[in-house]
Amino acid sequence: MEAVEVKNIEESNFVQKRKRISILGMKTDVISVSKAANHITDQLIPSIHQTGSKYVCASNVHMCMESHDDNSFKEIVNNADLVCPDGRPMVWAQKMFGEKNAKQVRGYDITLALCAKAAELGIPVGFYGATKKHLQKIQNVLKKEFPRLKINCAIAPPFRTLTDTEDQRDIDQINNSDVKILFVGLGCPKQERWMADHKDKLNCVMLGVGAVFDFIAGEKKHAPKFISNTGMEWLFRLACEPTRLAGRYLKHNPRFVWHMARNHLKKQKTPISL
Repeated sequence: MEAVEVKNIEESNFVQKRKRISILGMKTDVISVSKAANHITDQLIPSIHQTGSKYVCASNVHMCMESHDDNSFKEIVNNADLVCPDGRPMVWAQKMFGEKNAKQVRGYDITLALCAKAAELGIPVGFYGATKKHLQKIQNVLKKEFPRLKINCAIAPPFRTLTDTEDQRDIDQINNSDVKILFVGLGCPKQERWMADHKDKLNCVMLGVGAVFDFIAGEKKHAPKFISNTGMEWLFRLACEPTRLAGRYLKHNPRFVWHMARNHLKKQKTPISL
């Protein structure tokens, strides 16, 4: 009991000290991969039985503009227990607003960091999304990398709206499996809405990690590091999946640059004394 109380105090202190930067109205946390992983395993998970399940978002330009366009989605993201700066432009934006030491927390990196800690601490994990074939590949890869990792649940929901009966079946399977970390790969904004809708129904910390399932399964390739470091990973992904991503990038990326440039110019303006 004393340990739980200490964890709750630590979580409360984190919330009070939580450093967040608003990017076009979407609040993002200034945090590193290791600190995010530690916060999830050491503070969020122990508090589940007292304050309910939690969810974590991995923010990028797509999420930012979805949030900018839809206030209900913005509320979902801003109510998350942690919003990691997944995309490099999110880090640039945090630095632009004064956080010089802002770091990128990619969904892929936080997933592997959490799997490593879960294997070490004996924390059961689960996966929700993708196909059965993908999930099997993910389990094979992760079990090879982390032999002690407990994967208690892997669900591939149909690519359509679930019936109430199907949804309840998945809820029961997740809860009965006793997973404490659930990686959700339904894509943005579907996965964030799903996590918010299931916050009061599950007993775990949920992380919306999108395409990470594909990367772990080897279905998609990472951009070379020198491309990622320049923030042009989106261009590499566009070249790999032009049909699927062209519309999204053409809709969101130019508008994001425009709004950020406008905000930067407003910030640079100073009143002139007459």
